[in-house]
Amino acid sequence: MSGVSHVLILSLGNPGKYINTLHSAGHVALEALRCELMLPPFAKSRVLGGKAALTTTTPATMATAGSGSGSDARYTIMQSPTLMNVSGPWVARVWRDALKAQGSTGGNVVDANGEPVPAVDQLGLILVHDDLEEAMGVLKVRPWTRSHRGHNGLKSTNTSLLRSEFPNARWAKLSVGIGRPDTRDKSSVADFVLRQMSTDERATLEEGLGPGLLATIQRIEAQWAAGQEAGDPPPKPPKPPKQPKTRPSTRQTQGSTVLGA
Repeated sequence: MSGVSHVLILSLGNPGKYINTLHSAGHVALEALRCELMLPPFAKSRVLGGKAALTTTTPATMATAGSGSGSDARYTIMQSPTLMNVSGPWVARVWRDALKAQGSTGGNVVDANGEPVPAVDQLGLILVHDDLEEAMGVLKVRPWTRSHRGHNGLKSTNTSLLRSEFPNARWAKLSVGIGRPDTRDKSSVADFVLRQMSTDERATLEEGLGPGLLATIQRIEAQWAAGQEAGDPPPKPPKPPKQPKTRPSTRQTQGSTVLGA
């Protein structure tokens, strides 16, 4: 299986007064990635998803907002403009709009046998979100079909973007750790994720995530190119074949039995 030619990187979070909360750590992570890729600042665009979303990309990729250098032309980076709990329909529309654009602009892509490559095989999707299960700033890739573990943004996306509709799609979930509250009851968790980030927490995400995020995304792309599900452990090397056991031979010498030979 060949690698994708374009990757959508979408972050989940909350707009307005909740933009600087822990629940919006995915948005902060994408700003760090934008700086690492030296892409232009985010600008509002409705080209994908139908809503004005903060977007950055390059002119060589699906003609969305922004400009950049050729080596990074494979990425379109977008921050969800919707509330976390209802972000799924927007994610699904972005995917479908991008798939249509990929089909119209990439129809001349062929495989090693000269056969046209379907648009769904040319496009990847990476969803970046906050993670209560990991320490602040820790990155984790999990298979798309893994449980949402109570994350309402993932739950909404799972409902709106069905794997059964796109069985061969290359999708991945990339989480950004935000730590965890002392107690795990529903109200405590809600208060924790919706509190404002401290200066140190924001600095950890803004200043430390860029290189690790890019390296993680490149590993995801490598897994896709190898025909693997992003987040799955690497396949175990095959066991060496068993060597046949040898039995000691016996020979007779002057009426006695001698082992060996």
